[in-house]
Amino acid sequence: MPVRETYGAQPPIELLRQWLDHWLWYDRKDCSTMKLVDVQIVAAMGPPGGGRNVVTPRFLRHFNAITINDFDDDSMSTIFKSIMSWHLDTRGFSKEFQPCVEQLVTGTLEVYKQSMTSLLPTPAKSHYLFNLRDFARVIQGVLLSDPETIADMNAMKRLWVHEVFRVFYDRLVDDHDRDWLFKCVRSVTKDNLNAEFDGLFSAIDSDSDGIVQENDMRALLYCDFSDPKNDRKDYLEVTDLDKLRVVVEGNLDEFNNMSKKPMNLVMFRFAVEHVSRISRILKQPRSHALLVGVGGSGRQSLTRLAAHMADAELCQVEIGKGYLLPDWREDLKKILRKAAFGDQHAVFLFTDTQIKEEAFLEDVNNLLNAGEVPNLFALDEKQEICEKMRGIDKQKEKSKQTDGTPIALFNMFVQRVRDQLHIVLAMSSIGDAFRNRLRKFPSLVNCCTIDWFQPWPQDALAAVASRFLEDVEMSEETRTGCITMCKNFHTSAQTLSNRFHLELERHNYVTPTSYLELINTFKTLLGKKRSEVMKAKRRYEIGLEKLESAASQVSSMQEELTALQPQLVVASKEVAQIMVKVEKDSIEVAKVEKVVKADEAVANEQASAAKAIKDECDADLAEAIPILNSALSALNTLTQNDITMVKSMKSPPAGVKLVMEAICILKGSKPDRIPDPSGSGKKIEDYWGPSKRLLGDMKFLDSLSTFDKDNIPVAVVKIIRTKYCTNPDFDPEKVKTASNAAEGLCRWVLAMEAYDRVAKVVAPKKEALAGAETELATAMEALEKKRATLREVQAKLKLLEDTLEANKRKKADLENQVDLCSKKLDRAEKLIGGLGGEKDRWGQSAKELATRYLNLTGDILISSGVVAYLGAFTSAYRQDQIIEWVKTCKKLTIPCNDEFFLRETLGDQVAIRTWNIAGLPTDNFSVDNGIIISNARRWPLMIDPQGQANKWVKNMEKANNLHVVKQSDGDFIRTLENCIQFGTPVLLENVGEDIDPVLEPLLLKQTFKQGGSICIKLGDSTIEYSSDFRFYITTKLRNPHYLPETAVKVTLLNFMITPEGLEDQLLGIVVTRERPELEEEKSALILQSADNKRQLKEIEDKILEVLSSSEGNILEDETAIKVLSSSKVLANEISEKQAIAEETEKMIDDTRMGYKPIAVHSSILFFSIADLANIEPMYQYSLPWFISLFMGSIDNSERSENLVTRLQILREHFTYSLYCNICRSLFEKDKLLFSLLLCINLLTATGEVDPQHWRFLLTGGIGLDNPHANPAVWLPVKAWDELCRLDELKPFTGIRKDFISLRDAWKSIYDSTEPHVEVLPGGWDEKLDEFQKLLVLRCLRPDKIVPGVQDFVTGKMGHIFIEPPPFDLPKTFQDSQCSTPIIFVLSPGADPTVALLKFADDMGFGGSKLNSLSLGQGQGPIAIKLIEQGAKDGTWVVLQNCHLAVSWMPTLEKICEELNPENTHPDFRLWLTSYPSDNFPVSVLQNGVKMTNEPPKGLRANIVRSYLSDPICDPEFFEGAKKSKEFKKLLYGLCFFHALVQERRKFGPIGWNIPYEFNETDLRISVQQLSMFLNEYEEIPFEAVTYLTGECNYGGRVTDGWDRRTLITQLERFYCPAILDEMYRFDSTHVYYAPPDGDYDSYLAYTRGLPLVIPPSVFGMHSNADITKDQAETNQLFDSILLTQARASSSGGKSGDEVVSDVAADILSKLPPNFDTDAVLRKYPTDYSQSMNTVLVQEMGRFNKLLSSVRSSLINIQKAIRGLVVMSSDLEEVFVSILKGKIPGLWMQHSYPSLKPLGSYVNDFLARLKFLQDWYESGPPNVFWLSGFYFTQAFLTGAQQNYARKYAIPIDLLEYDYEMLEDRDYGFPPEDGVYVRGLFLDGARWDRKAGVLAESLPKVLYDTMPVIWLKPLKRSDIPERPCYVTPVYKTSERRGTLSTTGHSTNFVLSMKVPSDKPPEHWVCRGVALLCQLDN
Repeated sequence: MPVRETYGAQPPIELLRQWLDHWLWYDRKDCSTMKLVDVQIVAAMGPPGGGRNVVTPRFLRHFNAITINDFDDDSMSTIFKSIMSWHLDTRGFSKEFQPCVEQLVTGTLEVYKQSMTSLLPTPAKSHYLFNLRDFARVIQGVLLSDPETIADMNAMKRLWVHEVFRVFYDRLVDDHDRDWLFKCVRSVTKDNLNAEFDGLFSAIDSDSDGIVQENDMRALLYCDFSDPKNDRKDYLEVTDLDKLRVVVEGNLDEFNNMSKKPMNLVMFRFAVEHVSRISRILKQPRSHALLVGVGGSGRQSLTRLAAHMADAELCQVEIGKGYLLPDWREDLKKILRKAAFGDQHAVFLFTDTQIKEEAFLEDVNNLLNAGEVPNLFALDEKQEICEKMRGIDKQKEKSKQTDGTPIALFNMFVQRVRDQLHIVLAMSSIGDAFRNRLRKFPSLVNCCTIDWFQPWPQDALAAVASRFLEDVEMSEETRTGCITMCKNFHTSAQTLSNRFHLELERHNYVTPTSYLELINTFKTLLGKKRSEVMKAKRRYEIGLEKLESAASQVSSMQEELTALQPQLVVASKEVAQIMVKVEKDSIEVAKVEKVVKADEAVANEQASAAKAIKDECDADLAEAIPILNSALSALNTLTQNDITMVKSMKSPPAGVKLVMEAICILKGSKPDRIPDPSGSGKKIEDYWGPSKRLLGDMKFLDSLSTFDKDNIPVAVVKIIRTKYCTNPDFDPEKVKTASNAAEGLCRWVLAMEAYDRVAKVVAPKKEALAGAETELATAMEALEKKRATLREVQAKLKLLEDTLEANKRKKADLENQVDLCSKKLDRAEKLIGGLGGEKDRWGQSAKELATRYLNLTGDILISSGVVAYLGAFTSAYRQDQIIEWVKTCKKLTIPCNDEFFLRETLGDQVAIRTWNIAGLPTDNFSVDNGIIISNARRWPLMIDPQGQANKWVKNMEKANNLHVVKQSDGDFIRTLENCIQFGTPVLLENVGEDIDPVLEPLLLKQTFKQGGSICIKLGDSTIEYSSDFRFYITTKLRNPHYLPETAVKVTLLNFMITPEGLEDQLLGIVVTRERPELEEEKSALILQSADNKRQLKEIEDKILEVLSSSEGNILEDETAIKVLSSSKVLANEISEKQAIAEETEKMIDDTRMGYKPIAVHSSILFFSIADLANIEPMYQYSLPWFISLFMGSIDNSERSENLVTRLQILREHFTYSLYCNICRSLFEKDKLLFSLLLCINLLTATGEVDPQHWRFLLTGGIGLDNPHANPAVWLPVKAWDELCRLDELKPFTGIRKDFISLRDAWKSIYDSTEPHVEVLPGGWDEKLDEFQKLLVLRCLRPDKIVPGVQDFVTGKMGHIFIEPPPFDLPKTFQDSQCSTPIIFVLSPGADPTVALLKFADDMGFGGSKLNSLSLGQGQGPIAIKLIEQGAKDGTWVVLQNCHLAVSWMPTLEKICEELNPENTHPDFRLWLTSYPSDNFPVSVLQNGVKMTNEPPKGLRANIVRSYLSDPICDPEFFEGAKKSKEFKKLLYGLCFFHALVQERRKFGPIGWNIPYEFNETDLRISVQQLSMFLNEYEEIPFEAVTYLTGECNYGGRVTDGWDRRTLITQLERFYCPAILDEMYRFDSTHVYYAPPDGDYDSYLAYTRGLPLVIPPSVFGMHSNADITKDQAETNQLFDSILLTQARASSSGGKSGDEVVSDVAADILSKLPPNFDTDAVLRKYPTDYSQSMNTVLVQEMGRFNKLLSSVRSSLINIQKAIRGLVVMSSDLEEVFVSILKGKIPGLWMQHSYPSLKPLGSYVNDFLARLKFLQDWYESGPPNVFWLSGFYFTQAFLTGAQQNYARKYAIPIDLLEYDYEMLEDRDYGFPPEDGVYVRGLFLDGARWDRKAGVLAESLPKVLYDTMPVIWLKPLKRSDIPERPCYVTPVYKTSERRGTLSTTGHSTNFVLSMKVPSDKPPEHWVCRGVALLCQLDN
C-alpha cells in the first residue's frame, strides 16, 4: 500500500522499521528521542504484486509471519450453511425449505468462484475485485426472506438469483461480461439449484416464448417499499413495475414537498431499478454503496430519494471555497455524532467532486472498513461522546449494557456508527482518477456494493421520450418519428463530441441530463410556439373574415335603405292620428278622478278614529303580556321530573302547599276534607290531595299553558287576590327555596291575576272598537265601487298612450335604421378601402403560418436539439450536425422546413436587433447563442476567450442594474443573495474549470415554497427567490475542460468569435474611423429602422387585435373603425419612411462594403494569432487589444482619397504593425513560424494555397505501406515514401515517374548546399508555384525547409516579415499604460533585469522609484503592499519569477483587473517576469504588453544586439579606450565569440555536451575587463583576458571538461594577435572578419550586411552538422504549427491493450533465461592473472537484474491487461511507454544508457546478452564488443589489471595506447591489451587508406571505426605522435550526470586518434566516438 518514493523506499514502513530496530522515534519539534515501551505491533498486508508493493526484508525480519489462506470450499460452505439453517429455523420456515440451504450456498460458491476466474480486474475494469464479503452479501440478501413472503422453494430461488445479480451483475461494465454472468447464473440454477431457469422466471418472460433473455431479468426486482400501506416493510418480489413506479413517484412528490432542494426526476424504469438497488443496500445491515456513472446520470438524486424512502437522514458535506482537511474532519465528526446519537439511520452521500484532497478518501476508506477514523476526536470530544453513550446505554436491558468504561462506551459509539451510518459514494469513471483511487483505497471496492450506472439504454431513452411526449398533440407516426429522433440526437451528439475531442482536443459530455433537457425544451417550446403561431394565424384569419363580411354586406345594405323610405312616411301619419284621440279621452278621466278623491277623504277620517281606539286597547294589553310571557317561559323551564319531585313530597313545605292551593282554586279543583292534624278533631279543607292528583296528570303543564285566561270566574279571581296575592309568603323568591317547580307555578298564578286585571279594563274598549270598524267597512265598500270606474277609464287612456308610444318608437327605429345603414355603408367603404391592401398579405401570412404550424414539430425538435446538445460546439461542428439532423427528420417524415435556421424558428427579429445593438456580433453563430440563452432552462456558462459575451451581457443588462462579480471577490455570495432577492441580473465572470459548490442550488434552480413565497437555499442562508433574477457565467479560458458534473448544471455555450462576426465588427470600426458620417447615419438608420419595424409590428398587432376582439359585426363598432383608420394612416406613413430608410441603408451598405476587404484581411490575421497559445501558454492576445491595434493602424497610416490605394496602405501597415507587436512577445523559435502562418492563412483565404497541400507540407501525408520500390540508393526511404504520397495530390501527379526517369537531375538538387534555390527538372519548375515547390523540398531535403520558408515569405510578403524588430524597451514602454502590466516572458539565458534597471534610470525611475521583488513562498503580501504603494505614488514595481508563485497568480489577476486609470497614478508601471507557465493568468496576458528578451536567433542579430546593449552602445565607452583600434577589433571578436557560443547550442551535443545558458552579463563583464586591461597594460595581455573570459566569465558556467576545451579553443580564434591583422578571417568562406577601425555605426552596418544563413564553417563545423540542426529546426517548426491546426481524426487499428500485449509477448518470446552466475563462476573462477573472469561474472550479474526487471514487468503487464493483477502506477508507465515505442522508465532504472527506440533497444539488448552467452560458451572473444558492456570501465580496468599483474607494474602508472587496425577477423587475441570493436565516429570519418581522421562525406553523419587495439603501457613509454584526443561516450546525447570520478556518467574514456590536422580543428568540429547510435 504505502506508495514508494523516488528511491524505492516506503516512508511509513521505514518509520515503523526504525522503531522496531531502535525502539524510538524523534520528536520533530526539538529532535528529542521518544522511547516507546511495552508496545506490540500487529500488521496485515495483502500478497504483493500488481498494485501492492513488496515489503523490505529488513522490516519483515521483526515479525512472525502468518499466512492466512483463502478459505477452502468446505469451510465456506460450513459457515454459510450454518447461517442459512439458523435463519430458516428462527424465522419459522417449514421443513420443505431445508434442501435450499445446500443448494443456495453451493450455488453462491460456484458463481463466486467462476466470477473470480472470469471477471478479472483489467485496467478498464479495476473494480472487478471479489472477496468473501461479496459471498456474504448474497447470503445476507437471502436472509431478508420471511415465511409470509416466500411461499415456496421457487420463490426462495428467485430471491437468490436476484441477490446474485445485485452483488455481481450490477458492477459489470460491458455487455459481454453481463452476458457471461447471465449464462453462468443460468447454468448454476440448473446444476446446483435443480431448477429450470426459464420456468422459474416465466412471469417475467416479456415475449412469452418460454425462454427468459438477459434483458428480461431487469424485471426481477425485490424491494421493501412496493406496498406503502404495509408498515412491516417486507422485502417483496415486485410483480407490477408500473405500480412500483407510481409508488416511487408518490415518494418523490412527498420528498419534494418536504425538501428545500426539490428534484425534478423522471421515474422511468431505469431509474426505478437503481432506486430499488440503492434501497436494498440501505436496508442491509452495515452496508455501503459505490455508485459509478457520469455526472447527470442520477446517482445523487436517486440516493436522496432512496434515503427518504428508507426514513434515513441524508448527510452531505457542503464544500466551500477554502474547504480544507480541518473543515472536512469537523463535518465528519458532525455526521458520525448524528448517526450514533439518533435512532434514525443516516446516509452519508459523498461525491468525487467533493474530494478536494485525497486525504478525504483515506478517512472514508477507514470509515468503510472500521466505522471510525483513527484519532478523529480530541480527548475532550471523546469524553463528551462517552457521556452521551452512557445515557443511551442505560436505556438498554441490563443484560445488554456495557461495563461503563470509556473504552467500552467509545466502542459502543463506533458500533452504533457502523450499524446506523450507510456511506454512499458517487464517483465518475471518467479519467484515471477512479482507477487510481480504487488502487489506493481498496475498501472502496471491498466494503461497498457497486452499482455501475450504464449510459441509458436505448429503451430508457425511448421510454423517457414516449412518456414525456404522450400528451403532446401529434399524429402517431410523427410521435414515433420524434422519439426516434430524440434517441438519434443523443447518440449523434456523442459521436460529434468524440470527433470534437479528436480534432480540437475540446471536451464535451453528453449526459442523461442533456436528454431530459432536450425533451423538456421540446415540450415547452412546442407548446409555446404552437400557441404563438396559432394565435397569429387566427388573428389573420379573423381579420380576413371581418373584411370579407364587410364587403358582402354592402349591396344588401343599399337594398335595405330603399325599402325603408316609404315605411317611414306611413308611420309618421299614424302617429298624428292617435295623438288627437288621446287628448280627448284625457279630459273625461280627470272628471271621474275628482269625485273619487272626495269620497276617499271621508273614509280616511273614519279609519283613523277606529285606529285610535285599537291603539288604546293595545297599550293596556302591552302591560300584561310581558308578565304572561315570563310566566309561560317559567313554565317551559319545568320538566315532568320537577313536577314528579313535588308530587312525591311526603310533607311538602308550606310554600309549596300555598302555591298548589292557588292553582287548585284557579283550576276549580275542590279541596279534600281531612282531619285536622293539630288534633282538634275537625275536618279541614286540604288542597294537597287534589294537588297531587293535578300533578299526577301527565298533561298538567300543557293545561297551564293553554289555560283560558280571558274567562276566569270573578269569584275565583277575588279569592286569589285577597287570600294569596296579599300573602307575603306567596312570593316566587321565597317559594324558590322550597322548590324550583313551585317558583315557576307561583309566577304563573301571579301572571294570571295580573292578566285578568288588565282584561277587565280592556273589554269595554274592545266593544267600542268593534262598532267603529263596522262603520268603516260600509264606507269603504262604496268607495271601492267608484274607484273601479276610475280604473276602467284610466286603462282605456293607457292603451291609447301605449299605441302612440309604439308608433313613435317604430318611427324612430325606421329613422335609426336609415341612418345606421348610411353610416355602415360609409364605414364599409373606409374599411375596405383602408385594409383591402392587407387582404392578400394577410392571406399569404395565414397560409405561411399554417405551413409553419405544420412544420413546427420538426423545427422545434431540431431547435431543442441545438439548445440541449450543441451549445459547446464551434460553428462548423454545429452546422454539420444540424444538416445531418434535418436529413434524418425528413427521412422519418417529421414535418420540418427544408433549410433550418435557429433564428427563423426561435428568433424574435426585434429582440435580435436589440442584442446586436448591445454588442452581440451579427453572425448567425452568435445570434444562435443569444437564442439558446433565452430558450435554455439552465443558466448559461459562456466560453468567451475574446470577451464578446461579457461585453454583450453588460450592455444588454445595463438598464436592469447588472451586478458583475467574480468567484474571487470576498463578497460575491452576498451580492448574489441580494440580486436573487431583488431580481437583478448577475454576471459571474472569469470562472475557471471549477465552479464554487455554493452555487449548486442556484444552478439547479432548487427553489421551494416557504411561507407562501418561493425561496432558495444558498450556502447556509435561505433567501427569497425573485422570478426576474437572471444569471450569466463567462470564462476566459480558451479550451476549458468542464467535467459532466459541472456541465450538466449549466448551458455550456461556445462564444468564441467567428470570422463573420469579427469581419462585421472590424468593418464597423474601419468605416467609423474612415467615414464617420456614414457609420453614424448607418447606426441611426439601424436604430430608426428597428424602431419603425417595431412600430409597424405593434400597429399590425393592434389592427389584428381590434379586428379579432370586436364582437359581432365590425361595421357597427364606430370606435374600432376609427382606431383602424388612424392606425392604417400611421402605418402607411411609417412604411414610406421605412422604404426611404432602406433605400438609404442600401446605399450606405454599398459604400461600406468597399471596405470589406480590409475587414476580411484583418479577421484572418486575428485568427492566425488566436491559436498561438497552443504552442506556448504565454502567447495570449485579446480581441480588445487586437482592435485597439487595428484602430491605431487606421489612425496612423498614410491617407489616400483613392479607396483601393487606401486599403492597400491599411493592409500593409496593419499587417506589419501586428507582426512587430506579436513578434515582440514570441520566442525566437516561433518568429518565422508566425510569419509563415500569417502568409499561409492570407493565401489560403485568397485560394492561392490549397489546404490539402498545406497539410502535406506539415505532415508529409499519412502513409501506409508504399508499393513502389525506391529507385535510388542515395535517396532515404522516408523521402521516397513522401514523394510517392505527393504524387497522389493534384498538380503533382506524375512526379514519381519523372523522378525515376530524371534521377540524376534530381540527385543534383539532393546534393546541393542550397536545394531551395535550385531549378526543378522536367518542367516542374514552371508547373509548380513557389508554395508547391516547398512540398517537393520537404520530400527531398527537409533540412532546408527553413531557408525555403524564409524565401517564400520574403517573396509573398516582403523581407521585413522575416526580420523581426530587435528588443526595444522604450517602444514597448510607450505602448503601456498605468493599468496594463508589462510582462517579460523569460527564456533560459535571458535576464532583462539589467536592461530594465538602466531603462528605469534613463526614465528617471531609478533608485527608490523602482521596487523589485522575486516571488516565492510568502512573498505575496509584500508584493500586494508594493503594488498598492506604487499605484498611489506612481513608482515602478517589478515582480520577478511569477511562474514560481502559482498559488498567488489568482491574486495577481485580481489586482491587475482592479487597476484602472481613474484610481492609479499615471506614472505607475507593473513589470512582471515569468517563464512560460500554464498557471499565468490569461486575462493579465491578454491585456498586458508582452515581450521576450531572448538572445536573438542567428549570428547577425546576436552581434547587432550586443552592439546595441549597454555598455557598448555608450559612445564614451566605445570610443574611450586608449588602444582604440585594437580594442575595437578585440571587442568585435568578443561579440562574435559571444554570438558563436550561443548559436553553437543549436547543433545539439556536437556543439555543446550540455547546452549552457550564456547570457549578456557574461559578455558585459568580459567587455569591461577587456577595456580595463587594454587601458592599463602597454602590451595586450592575451593570456590574461583569455583566462578571465574563457575560464572565469564564460567558463564559470561550464561543468563538462570537454566543453571547456571547446570553449577555450573557440575563444582563442578571436583573442589572438592575428585578429589585429586586417587580412585575418574567422572562417574559410572569408566573409566573416573583424571590420577595420571605424565609428560605431560602421560596425553595425557591416554586421547587418552579413548573410542571414550562417555556414557551419564559421563555428568550425562540417557542413553535415547543419543537417541535424536544420532537420531539428524543421521538425520544431512543423510540430509547432501542427499545434495550431485542427487534428484529423483517425480510427481503426488495434486497441492499445492488444498492441501492448502483442509487443510484450513478442519480447518475452525472445528473452533468454537469466545467466546462471554460479555455473559461470565454476567455469571462470576468480583468477589473479585473468581479471576478465570477474568482468564476465559482474556483467552477467548486472544484466540479470535488467533481464529480471524486463521479464517481470512484461509478464505483469500481460497479467494486468488480462486483469489477473492490478495495474500499478509502475506498470501503467510501462504500458504507456510500450504504446509510444519508448523504453519504459522502469527498465531504465536497471539499464545501461540508451536513446534507441523500443524496437532497436530490445534488439541491442538481446545482442549484448548473446555476446556474454557466447563468451561463456566459447571462451573470451578475440575482439571484444566494447559497446556490449553494461559497465565498460570495469572491462577497461580489467585489461589494464591483467597487464599490470603480468609485468608487475603499479596500475596507476599505466595508460592505454591506441592502434587502429584493419577491418577483418582476428583469429587470436593480442599478446597484451585487447582488441575492441563497435565504436562510431561522430563529426568526422576514419580515412582507412591514410589511417587518419578525415572530413565526413556529405550527408553521412556517422562513420564506423575499425577494430582498435588498446595497449596498456607505462605513461612514460607512450610515444608522442600527431593525434586528436577524442572522448568516447556511451550515447550520442554525450551528457550525463557528474559522477564521483569527476567525469560524466555518459563518458567512457578518451582515445588518441591519429590526425594530420591540428587538434583545434576537430575540437571545433565536436568530434567524438560513440558506443552506440540512436537508431
